[in-house]
Amino acid sequence: MISRRYHRIALVAVFVLALAAGVVIATVGLPQRIAATVAASATTSETDQLRAERDTLAARQASGDEFTALIGPDVVRDTLTGVPVTVVALGADPADTRAVAELVAAAGGTVAAEVVLTPAVTDPARADQLRDLSARLLPSGAQLPASSEAGTLAGGLLGAALLVPADGAAPDPQQASAVLAGLAGGGFAEQPTGDPAAGRLAVVVTGEQFGGVDAAGSAATATALAAELDRRGAGAVLAGRDAAAHGAVGAARAAGDPLSTVDGVGTGAGRIATVLALAERNGGGTGHYGSGDGSEGPVPAVPQRSVG
Repeated sequence: MISRRYHRIALVAVFVLALAAGVVIATVGLPQRIAATVAASATTSETDQLRAERDTLAARQASGDEFTALIGPDVVRDTLTGVPVTVVALGADPADTRAVAELVAAAGGTVAAEVVLTPAVTDPARADQLRDLSARLLPSGAQLPASSEAGTLAGGLLGAALLVPADGAAPDPQQASAVLAGLAGGGFAEQPTGDPAAGRLAVVVTGEQFGGVDAAGSAATATALAAELDRRGAGAVLAGRDAAAHGAVGAARAAGDPLSTVDGVGTGAGRIATVLALAERNGGGTGHYGSGDGSEGPVPAVPQRSVG
């Protein structure tokens, strides 16, 4: 029998997440409207009205984030029971990565390993060094993909060290530690803490879009890394703060990569969507969620649970 309480929570969650997505869109557009109004020599009262509207929407978004943070553990509960998840941060706000990891635990999963990659991974000037290091650190018996793309090779290295392949044994923890230490020694990762375990799924948490003349290339590298992790284990989710063209999520959607994506990971709604997308990926499904270009909806379908 389906738990009525859980069903009500699920319905409320979907409504709140959809509302939060709408608020984000409206809030993001307001600065441009204010600038346009000022450029058109608007009166002070009109400008003040637009600013008040912006502040009201921002307050509503903050309130929505507080609510989704409260209901998040109930919404995701039991959706990842017993599933180990490898968490990879690449240009992410530490608060976003921490919140996603906490929701993975609330969903019944475990954080098998946390890897914090540095900006050097997406720096085109360091690409040759990353390619060379990926080949030298590869665990014995593993193979890198037949590619010259630095992100793909780095994803192959991390996948071989940290993810359980669909048709093979779990990687050796000692070799996994050696890989992370080697990446840290090369300046491509922060020094690891704790002993890594093998994950079934991976989530790559990124930040806002990349800047500078190499922005498109950096986004493509981040996307390629996440896509290779998706191929190595049971699947991966790429989560970012937006779906801008020069961000990892936007680049993945434009490229048609098969991995799941979530924009808005800086919000409570986006974090819930990220964990539910992991659960969906664990079941073989994929999707694109959030409020940015290419999204299919604010959040995956909330699974219903049976109770005895």
